Amino acid sequence: MTREVLLAISGIQTSADAEEDAVEVFTPGEYYYRNDKHFLLYEEVTEGFSETTKNIIKISDNYMELTKKGVTNVHMVFEKSKKNITYYNTPYGSVQIGIEAKKVEVRESDSQIHMEVEYVLEMNCEYVADCKISIEVKPKGADGFSLGE
Repeated sequence: MTREVLLAISGIQTSADAEEDAVEVFTPGEYYYRNDKHFLLYEEVTEGFSETTKNIIKISDNYMELTKKGVTNVHMVFEKSKKNITYYNTPYGSVQIGIEAKKVEVRESDSQIHMEVEYVLEMNCEYVADCKISIEVKPKGADGFSLGE
């Protein structure tokens, strides 16, 4: 995998009333591999703010970490069959979130990384939604992006 990559990130939240909220992001980023872990770095823009949020994703078997620093700040840990609690800090305040990962799966080759995470999201100890994140990483300049296979 090259240092300069393109990331396709897709997320779906399904609430208790079966309402779905989906988001897709395509962004350039940087890739590193150190100490048997994949690292992805990218920035995101939040509408209405001049500051960007720097994101770091750390991936290994059955494990993913997402750290955001900037407009929003959070350190989320997704470990298969474990529940992790953290605080999500936004310009509007802070909220406690719980993340119980049901699936953390990584498939990798020399030219691609594909990750799927399924988890239950809680806010202030109350169920919010069942969530799924798909991340596809390819070298910058690679042909075609497809989320889902």
